[in-house]
Amino acid sequence: MSIARGCIRGALALLCCLAAWAAGGAASAQDGALRIKVVGGLADVSQYVRYEEPFWRRRITELTQGRIVAEIAPFDRAGIRGQEMLQLMRLGVVPFGTALLAISSTEEPEFNAVDLPALSPDMATLRQTLSAFRPHLEELLRERYGIELLGVYTYPAQVVFCTRPFNGLAELSGRRVRTSSVGQSEMIQALGATPVVTPFAEIMPAIRSGVVECAITGTLSGNAVGLHEVTSHVHAMAITWGISVFGANAAAWASLPAELQAAMRAGVAELEQEIWAAADRETGEGLACNAGQPACSTGRRGSMTVVPVSASDDERRRRLLTEVVLPRWVSRCGPDCVEAWNRRLAPVFGIQARSE
Repeated sequence: MSIARGCIRGALALLCCLAAWAAGGAASAQDGALRIKVVGGLADVSQYVRYEEPFWRRRITELTQGRIVAEIAPFDRAGIRGQEMLQLMRLGVVPFGTALLAISSTEEPEFNAVDLPALSPDMATLRQTLSAFRPHLEELLRERYGIELLGVYTYPAQVVFCTRPFNGLAELSGRRVRTSSVGQSEMIQALGATPVVTPFAEIMPAIRSGVVECAITGTLSGNAVGLHEVTSHVHAMAITWGISVFGANAAAWASLPAELQAAMRAGVAELEQEIWAAADRETGEGLACNAGQPACSTGRRGSMTVVPVSASDDERRRRLLTEVVLPRWVSRCGPDCVEAWNRRLAPVFGIQARSE
């Protein structure tokens, strides 16, 4: 019986077919090369198109002198729900994969400590946050999921786009806002707005149909899908960033010779640096393109109004973090998260987490 015919209908069909696609973990040696399967981030956005895909399709083969040949597919084109990525990696169904922490935190809220809404309003703060929390993230992935952490990526700043004018966060009250995570939804609700959790691919239909009138998404990814054509104002403050982890199933990783592990780890470290530099650059680029400013070089020029971050916005952001975002995260996450925050992040932000 063929693998395709052997895949059963229903919930197990996806698991079966993914297992067939990823069979063998680091796969068998053919023509002297190890052929590996990689699941990447979101399709069509800059991080995947310009960085992840070229790295795995070409660069990894160059770095290993032809000893590794990789095949990559974005998770949202591979039939994988983001919430299932860590479980599929633990099972070895996905041997090498990218997991978006905001989505994974639905099941594991502790993973999203590094990218809580209102936590890192700029790239410098985000880098400091990750540096403090990364050792704990590495430990959690290894102990709970048997995943070897190889890289941490970020998208450009996730900001608020709206179809009607607004001058700051306070004026989001009463509006329906697209969100992508529990934490974003809690923050938006605390502002008096109505959160509507919506997949990235459905943002434009939701705006066009009036399901939402505002959307939180990346400055440049929003431009790429056309938000500059259907919204009028965009806020410059980063609500979140969109952190993802790239790692390997323990068995798939162990199956690689030590010299190939070293080459892959070094290559992914370079890829990570490129992605972070691009996210910083593209945050500004996205705002410039949405506003039709001369600094726009890679996106499509719009005519939006960029709403600057005011002192009252920054004060409100910190109050939301202290009074809403952090306490509710602790409520979902429990004592382990209190301990992790107070040990790793409280020294950075001067904010202590407290158990209820």
